[in-house]
Amino acid sequence: MLAVPDMAAPSAGLRQRRPGRDRAPAGAPGAAPAASPDSPEPGVGAAASPLSPGTFWLTRIVLLRSIALLYFVAFLVAFHQNKQLIGEKGLLPCKLYLQDVKKYFKGKVGLDALSYAPTLIWFLDWSDMDSTLDCLALAGLAVAAFVLLTGCANMVLMSLLWLLYLSLVNVGQIWWVLNPSYFAFPSCCLWSTLIFVFCLEHWKVPFPPCLVPSHSPALLEPL
Repeated sequence: MLAVPDMAAPSAGLRQRRPGRDRAPAGAPGAAPAASPDSPEPGVGAAASPLSPGTFWLTRIVLLRSIALLYFVAFLVAFHQNKQLIGEKGLLPCKLYLQDVKKYFKGKVGLDALSYAPTLIWFLDWSDMDSTLDCLALAGLAVAAFVLLTGCANMVLMSLLWLLYLSLVNVGQIWWVLNPSYFAFPSCCLWSTLIFVFCLEHWKVPFPPCLVPSHSPALLEPL
């Protein structure tokens, strides 16, 4: 008679595998590829991947850098042309313009004068108007350069850009309204900035994930 093979359950003769044992050698058919020493651990790469899908970081960076580029160009032009146009010896000095506005409102810088010509120059030194105009333009250049390079901003930074540019526009007189196409630029720039002012964070300046080290998971939390 033929010997009948043992028909016992297959699991009875199998040993329980432990992690790290009975692993197929590298290069064998069906074996998993060997892990590279430079490859990240499971779960680490997903947490540190910059600009992951499902977020609005890319849209945020593009919009902020676009408006910052417009402000950078505007403040750079103002820095080079303010003294010749509205400076102390300019064609239409803004100092004389503000003095006329102040005289029209009975020599007082009140709400009427501020609403007619809202500008920070009312509260600054008028003895050296060229330096005052340069300081406003340079401050705007610094803030715009920061937003342009980093791609991040908050309500305070955008409000500062808006206020500095508004201060120059409202003393520009006919140089800002002589060309209708050019006049549309400061108006659109100021109005679009107000959208950012009301949509961004108040005090926190969130940096994009591509600028945050991967070992700081707390900074990668969504907004």
